[in-house]
Amino acid sequence: MGPLGMTEVFFILLLALLLFGPRKLPELGRLLGRGLSEFRRASNDLRATVEEEIRTYEEDVNTGKEPRLTRPSRPAAKPPGDA
Repeated sequence: MGPLGMTEVFFILLLALLLFGPRKLPELGRLLGRGLSEFRRASNDLRATVEEEIRTYEEDVNTGKEPRLTRPSRPAAKPPGDA
């Protein structure tokens, strides 16, 4: 299975329009966009944390110290819906 072609994308959009109606589609699009951006942000945070831990570990090994793990520099994000 390869990437979706124009026909498949058109069919999916038409099916979504029939299932949800024209008033609900913009809201669903916004929710999907927010979810994707939150996932991307969380992925970037995780990547930065892992890279920092690796850098710290390598510095400790190179200086002859006992390797240690650092704590995250900022608290984890609150789950959506928690105000």
